[in-house]
Amino acid sequence: MTLLRMKSPKTKSLTKKQKVALFRNLVRADHFDKMMYRRMMQGKLIAFYHPGEGGLAPGVAACTFLRDDDNLSPHHRAHGMGHMLSKGVDLRYYLAEHTGKEDGCCKARSSFHYSFPDKKIYMMSGFIGYNFAPSVGWGWAAKRRGKGQVVMNCSGDGSYGQGRAHEAMLMAMNWKLPIIFFCENNGMAIHSTALEMHPTEDISSLAKGFDMPAAIVDGQDLFACAEIALAAIDRARNDLGPTFVEAKTYRFKEHDIGTPDLAGYKARTKEEHETMRKRDPLVLATERVLGDGVLTQAAIDKLHGEAEQEVKEAEEFADASAIARPSEAELMAAVYAQ
Repeated sequence: MTLLRMKSPKTKSLTKKQKVALFRNLVRADHFDKMMYRRMMQGKLIAFYHPGEGGLAPGVAACTFLRDDDNLSPHHRAHGMGHMLSKGVDLRYYLAEHTGKEDGCCKARSSFHYSFPDKKIYMMSGFIGYNFAPSVGWGWAAKRRGKGQVVMNCSGDGSYGQGRAHEAMLMAMNWKLPIIFFCENNGMAIHSTALEMHPTEDISSLAKGFDMPAAIVDGQDLFACAEIALAAIDRARNDLGPTFVEAKTYRFKEHDIGTPDLAGYKARTKEEHETMRKRDPLVLATERVLGDGVLTQAAIDKLHGEAEQEVKEAEEFADASAIARPSEAELMAAVYAQ
């Protein structure tokens, strides 16, 4: 196995245009995530919400440079929002779905089990690690087409306790499928810590058993994550097979809104939160783009203003949409086979 450990690499290979695109998407993701948290607290979302604050950078980095015809499987943290907006999904329909409205991407029949087939995002499931099996199928189809498509399979650390994850990695490596196994390791699977659930500190060590190239990257460093993602995407596009990427990140909030913020049976401490928040990915990225002369403060303020307006328009769209009222016939058809 080729193991590349990167803690804080210089990102000279990223162009200014790429850095601006990444930073813009992280700003947008941060504004949308905070809006979703607020609306959940206001009782304006159906079902639940798994906040993403602190861990949004890896998903943004993984998906900003995907093509429209690349398959993406996001995961439940922030309900895949940072991944999907970075790939070009119109989040008005995402929010309407979460709001129980007829204009939702699945006409409010799914809550957060959404689908955007025009962007090759086919499913979201509450089952941890659900995405590994279909990702192998998408990877096999992409390899047969031979058009350079890739599969971005995003998941949290908890997914790698599932047997289907190991089976998928085995088949992907045997068949050299164009899949990136992108593990966003925030160290927490609901209340269980990764150190309790895995025998080693690095989940990417699993790749060794499959002789799969793997990389470990600082998940709070937006640009480092993007460099690794681009390298993995390039390998996949050039028919060099799968790559395992482990982004070490954080989860600032509770697992989902209303669930106690525990590590095991004990509450996470104030000191732990203070330590994590010193490495807020948006703060670090802002310091980087200012320090490197990529953006001025005025340009950064403009991006925040645009994100606020985008969020406002999404809320107005969702709130104006009609409440979904499926017919009795539709509901019965979903329960009983003809």
